[in-house]
Amino acid sequence: MATKFGNIAKRYYAAQGRDIDIIQLNGSIELAPILGLSDVIVDIVETGTTLRENDLKVLTEFMPISARFIANRASYQFKHQEIEALLGRLKEVTEA
Repeated sequence: MATKFGNIAKRYYAAQGRDIDIIQLNGSIELAPILGLSDVIVDIVETGTTLRENDLKVLTEFMPISARFIANRASYQFKHQEIEALLGRLKEVTEA
């Protein structure tokens, strides 16, 4: 199993009663099966384009995720305008 998310993968498969070997990688995880490093990967998939481009398919989805924009209270209080402007630009990009 090749992944950037070793702890998550181990917990998921342990809950299924399966002991797996983790190959901790950074970068293009989808290349691991192509290079013969692993048979399967655990990765975050948004559109699936990269998977299709590498002739891979989703076997199971086991953890929904979401992106969060977080600021501490002091920063938000003192840099409110800059933070709101950045949030506005992020919304424009993600909703486009």
